[in-house]
Amino acid sequence: MSLWRKLIGSALVLGGIGAVAFLFLTEPEKLDAATLAELGTGDAARGERIFWAGGCTSCHAPPKSEGEARLELAGGLQLNTPFGIFVTPNVSPDPQDGIGNWSVEDFANAMMRGVAPDGSHLYPSFPYASYARMKPADIADLYAFMRTLPPVAGKAADHSLSFPFSIRRGIGLWKLLYLSDEPVIALASDAPEDVRLGRYLVEGPGHCGECHTPRNFAGGTDKARWLSGAVAAEGDGVVPNITSGDGGIGDWSESDIASYLETGFTPEFDSVGGSMVEVQRNLARLQPADREAIAAYLKSVPPHPNGYPARTQPSG
Repeated sequence: MSLWRKLIGSALVLGGIGAVAFLFLTEPEKLDAATLAELGTGDAARGERIFWAGGCTSCHAPPKSEGEARLELAGGLQLNTPFGIFVTPNVSPDPQDGIGNWSVEDFANAMMRGVAPDGSHLYPSFPYASYARMKPADIADLYAFMRTLPPVAGKAADHSLSFPFSIRRGIGLWKLLYLSDEPVIALASDAPEDVRLGRYLVEGPGHCGECHTPRNFAGGTDKARWLSGAVAAEGDGVVPNITSGDGGIGDWSESDIASYLETGFTPEFDSVGGSMVEVQRNLARLQPADREAIAAYLKSVPPHPNGYPARTQPSG
């Protein structure tokens, strides 16, 4: 056997081994039976709280919608990112174009594992990396509430992604690195209950870290700089630092933060702007105790300097 034939044969064997390893490592992993058993029957009244905490309308309702239109979750919002254009799907209870035919187990697997009912990976533009930290019972409550919303016909467009991001199976490798149900910030055993509740709301349904934390080249959040601010996923703006570090909200008291989440006004009487407008509108629908808990948690987060590069000011 010639040297070239040996080399080609070895390459084919190694390629086959690599392909098998890739398929094994990227296999979509659904929730186990024990977790599914924790879902329960779900309660729509409780689920409304989770709906507003999660800001579902911000991405899935028509842009700038008001009143009841905010509950029409037809999707279609385009997110133009360095990885390509992601389009938010229809998550109304329409049985054809939305998620009306999904079971609560289907919904939980999408929310907590990023796995669609057909077994394929969902892209992490849907923030399941945060929702993975949610309680299964809250997932079931949210499902029950969303079943009460108006069904909207019309399928959203597909994502527009270039290679290799168009290969969904590769998301399995991303999940191995960045999908975890462990809290980001460890709390002492005697941490106050409001801080614990705030951690849950911020790190789980509120998914605040998805925008306020820097990301690496693979799109994973840099948890060592949690909530320190980041370059915006779209455009050339920045998302602010919400820790008490330099450039953050160290001068804000807990009551300042809670008031901002309720009213949209900063301690200096500036008003909320940008994409935070929708987030604040959603959080204003929560009970005061939830907003106070979010504030207590944010003041407990380790301080970090701004997580985005300094911006030079124009001369003249």
